[in-house]
Amino acid sequence: MNTNQDDRPVDLPGGEESYEQLLDDYSHVGLPAEGEVISGRVLQVTPQGAIVDVGLKQEGVVPLPQVTAPDGSPMYQPGDPIDVMMDRRHPPAIEGYIALSHERASKIRAWDTLEQAHRENLRVLGRVLGRVKGGLSVDVGVAAFMPSTQVDIRQIHNLDAFTGQDIEVKIIKLNRRRDNVVVSRKAAMEEDMGARKSTLLEHINEGDLVRGVVKNLTEYGAFIDLGGIDGLLHVSDISYGRVGHPSDVLQVGQEVTVKVLKFDHDKERISLGLKQVVPDPWETIHDRYADAMRVVGRVVSIKDYGAFLELEAGVEGLIHISEMTWSRRMKHPSKVVKVGDNVECVVLEVKPSERRISLGIKQLEPDPWTTVDQRYSIGSVVEGRVRKLTDFGAFIEIEEGIDGLVHVSDLSWTKRIQHPSEILKKGQVVQAVVLQIDANDRRLSLGVKQLQPDAWETFFRGHSVDDIVRGRPSRAVAFGVFVELLPGVEGLCHNSEIPAEMRADNPPLPIGEEMTFKIIKLNEMEKRIGLALASASAEQERLRLDEYQRQAEQAGQGIGEATHPDGDAPE
Repeated sequence: MNTNQDDRPVDLPGGEESYEQLLDDYSHVGLPAEGEVISGRVLQVTPQGAIVDVGLKQEGVVPLPQVTAPDGSPMYQPGDPIDVMMDRRHPPAIEGYIALSHERASKIRAWDTLEQAHRENLRVLGRVLGRVKGGLSVDVGVAAFMPSTQVDIRQIHNLDAFTGQDIEVKIIKLNRRRDNVVVSRKAAMEEDMGARKSTLLEHINEGDLVRGVVKNLTEYGAFIDLGGIDGLLHVSDISYGRVGHPSDVLQVGQEVTVKVLKFDHDKERISLGLKQVVPDPWETIHDRYADAMRVVGRVVSIKDYGAFLELEAGVEGLIHISEMTWSRRMKHPSKVVKVGDNVECVVLEVKPSERRISLGIKQLEPDPWTTVDQRYSIGSVVEGRVRKLTDFGAFIEIEEGIDGLVHVSDLSWTKRIQHPSEILKKGQVVQAVVLQIDANDRRLSLGVKQLQPDAWETFFRGHSVDDIVRGRPSRAVAFGVFVELLPGVEGLCHNSEIPAEMRADNPPLPIGEEMTFKIIKLNEMEKRIGLALASASAEQERLRLDEYQRQAEQAGQGIGEATHPDGDAPE
């Protein structure tokens, strides 16, 4: 006995007649041909299957598995249309009904639909069943194959993510006899992209703000997908500030609003700008920054000539190395600041037309030159470190920001100095005398030789013409012989003052041997001393005086109290 979904008996026409008898009885009605798809209407869904009205005197039945979803829920309700076909290969699921197949009908209908879609280049909707070798399996009414290269316009690395998705595809290959269908999602996407591109090219204009997605990043910029066409966002148009690489600001897949800067319709090239979407901060820079204002910025870059500070997004200022400290000894800006430091500084100059702001750190402290004359006076002795040597002198730093110059002529009273390195070394700590102060021109003159008395001045103060002196011939020249009287003090004994018999020798006087001379000329202004070789008698007199002085010192008597060797008191 047959039952319905409530397990109650169902009255079936024909009583206990067999399925074959029913076919024979209704053969004169004109049953559908084998393989013909007919449309029916669901009357009832029972545990054995769906009872379907196909327009004959006898209803048919479709096996339950063909009308239920994988989770067991019914796919059809009473009144729903359904495609079926006669199924003579299997007995009916319920005795007394015509055996119908929805599965075979759906497959035939699906093939018809696929063939039409293929002919007319139409899309069909499919569900991804899962990953298979080389691509994906897609249900489009029949099982179809979609190669991995046809899944997307871009290369896809995770095909499993598409499982269970409903997607639109186009049929790129179909063979019904071999039950072979190849589909492409990429072709459908390219069709959409072409349509969007045509629409975009018709309506886009320079100056428009458009939405796009970051498609790719390169060293020189980013490609933005505007929906069918890509535009180039150059790295210089990403931000008003410093951008080392587009990846510092953008990420692939990120949605952005950009401005169309240039559009070449013929070549289909679009130049885009991101920073142009917001106002240029340099246009109103004077509203926020003024000379002498104190500001704080972050160090973003260090060069040999200075450091760049970001004051705000898109606005950078430069602290030149000369504006970092009052001292001149700093070799590199990295000695004062590091990248990432927040630094307080003073605005020195704002130039919007050049997009430049000059900054300074040393201005946070008083200029030491403004009070230099209060801390030093002419003639005072100072101490400092030799900072730099030049051909004309040496720079000595006596305090932070204050350098003084020792000219080469002020290094020694007596020596002829060709270069300061003959006496001084870089980094050496030395003392010097302040010779001159010029705060306006930031100049301080120093002298090293002034620490010692002038040997020439000492000699001239202690000697006069006709004095007998001792000296050592140091060098011979064509016109005479120079004689060292004191370290650094020389006199000239002209050839005319040397006996003729001695002038025949070369040199006329023994170099380095101490001799007695008579001063015949003194010129303090020109530092010139004229000498004459002393006579033997004068030499003897000098020796007698030296001996007398020696004896007096041994006797503990002064020269003024001693008796002259000849019995006369000294004059």
